[in-house]
Amino acid sequence: MISFESDYNNGTLPEILEALGKTNDEKTSGYGFDPYTEAAKEKIRKTISMEDADVTFLVGGTQTNTTVIDSVLLGCEGVICVETGHIEVHESGAVEAFGHKVITLPSTDSKLNPNTLASYMDIFLADETHSHMVQPGMVYVSMPTELGMVYTREELEALYTTCQKYDLRLFVDGARLGYGLMSEACNYDLPFIARHCDVFYIGGTKVGAMFGEAVVFSGMKTPKYFFTNVKRHGALLAKGRMLGIQFDTLFTDNLYFKVSRHAIAMSERIRSIFCKHGIDIAYDSPTNQQFVILSPTLYEKLSQKVAFEIWERKSETEIICRFVTSWATREEELEELDEILQNILS
Repeated sequence: MISFESDYNNGTLPEILEALGKTNDEKTSGYGFDPYTEAAKEKIRKTISMEDADVTFLVGGTQTNTTVIDSVLLGCEGVICVETGHIEVHESGAVEAFGHKVITLPSTDSKLNPNTLASYMDIFLADETHSHMVQPGMVYVSMPTELGMVYTREELEALYTTCQKYDLRLFVDGARLGYGLMSEACNYDLPFIARHCDVFYIGGTKVGAMFGEAVVFSGMKTPKYFFTNVKRHGALLAKGRMLGIQFDTLFTDNLYFKVSRHAIAMSERIRSIFCKHGIDIAYDSPTNQQFVILSPTLYEKLSQKVAFEIWERKSETEIICRFVTSWATREEELEELDEILQNILS
């Protein structure tokens, strides 16, 4: 069965496997204090054009989100995100478990509008009793968003300016950052992101690594005791070089961006296949996630031959389903999807 279920349903890039194999017999210090991790940090700093940025490698996305948020915020502070934000919907209350309320605002195409944020903050601060409330301390956004949308240069710039106006830290979840940056809808690069937020992370798990994310503090100093908090959140890998080697490989010869570009090309092909067969697109995603509207009958028949995910049961006659591409998606799989649809619909 071909699978478009997620962008981490394969193992890892062959280049990473090769690098891990070549270094397997070496002995290095643990917890990221090794030459491979240092080399990876330097390559990331060079890529974002920021020599003084602090880079830390963590094991996974949820651990990264909770660790960063918990380290940056005071105990009385909460984090703002849109109602579709990953920390609100798909992280099992992990942020709240560490004592920080997730404050949700309505979105525009799954993105946080700076005007929406400013309006919320003005109303909050105008309340004479706001000192009795959870204090907004951070804004969390995903790039690309959970629906595959991309913040434009102007939107991100305006959002960061608004955050600074209200003394809010801006945190960019980059679990799929490569796919966002390589999208035709994106009109900026990684250095631009680094200069227009306080902290962000470069996702590895969903962009070719076996596991791991790279946290970059670019607009603020790394919080005190951050390393200790990483361990407290279960995000510290004893064999830290496993992360260092992976990111060192990803940021050699632009591999991270090459594999991201491939996934975008495959995603565009999937979109064209569904359009060819008269199947409606639910959200106009320009990245590696495509959302289509299937009838219950078509869903039942297609799911017997293809692995994909139900995103939302919109009505009795419409099911929104997600199809995801990655570095590992092959042309042959797309051709098979096309043929399966042809057979079902004919």
